[in-house]
Amino acid sequence: MLPFSRVAIIGLGLIGSSVARAVRQHMPTVRLTGHDADPQVRGVADRLQLCDDIADSAGAAVTDADLVILCVPVGAVGAVASEIADDLPADAIVSDVGSSKASVAAALSAALPNNQIVPAHPVAGTENSGPEAGFSTLFHGRWCILTPVEGTDPTAVARVQAFWRALGAEVETMTPEHHDLVLAVTSHLPHLIAYTIVGTASDLEQVTRSEVIKFSAGGFRDFTRIAASDPTMWRDVFLANKDAVLEMLQRFTEDLTALQRAIRWGDGDALFDLFTRTRAVRRSIVEQGQDDARPDFGRAHD
Repeated sequence: MLPFSRVAIIGLGLIGSSVARAVRQHMPTVRLTGHDADPQVRGVADRLQLCDDIADSAGAAVTDADLVILCVPVGAVGAVASEIADDLPADAIVSDVGSSKASVAAALSAALPNNQIVPAHPVAGTENSGPEAGFSTLFHGRWCILTPVEGTDPTAVARVQAFWRALGAEVETMTPEHHDLVLAVTSHLPHLIAYTIVGTASDLEQVTRSEVIKFSAGGFRDFTRIAASDPTMWRDVFLANKDAVLEMLQRFTEDLTALQRAIRWGDGDALFDLFTRTRAVRRSIVEQGQDDARPDFGRAHD
């Protein structure tokens, strides 16, 4: 039995369009409606036939939905939730896909106090954006973290769990606050570091930009992939999860200072011990199927 029969997706970028494609593949009888604030995106989504109907407003998209997924930047969640409040069925479950959760849970609860709220974060994505960047297998074998607000009906949580499992994801449940601390380490801080390194390389006067691009080794090249992520989304993530990000950034700064000291004083043992520990972390990620064990991250060499 399908957990939902009518799903509305608000925001048809990479994640929203991937959800639509995945529903088409795994739950073809589900009726899909969609909306995006950008009329050009709506036109592309209509041409791609991502949904059964592309509505001109968010309210029109949700009028008969039993699941609504807000696939918008976290900073816009509250405004979009308020926009759909008058048209939302009383029994509809509302979720999202944002990568910070405490602020999202608060915004959804404030705007939609009479609906079941089950915030979600599918930990999957690419550096690309837009409706044409999505693909149906994006969530296969990836984690989706649910952070239901206090007092949420367990049945609503179970239905959202079943929805994401049907799309091929593994599902974990935790509090919004714990999610934000975990993701500050595993996602938000790495993105901040990538943005900084690429920005520094671009600004160096003694190294021309053409040389940075021409001689990009594997490490810098991978940082540029992360740093190419959607700027609106990541601006909102850092502002929405600033407390956890600042806490992790302080810890990182302290560790970086210790590494700087080891290099200055020629402490090879300290460097070797650190690199041994980090290598083990990489191997654990591969063993758990969260990345590719093939050489050069599975890149094809034609």
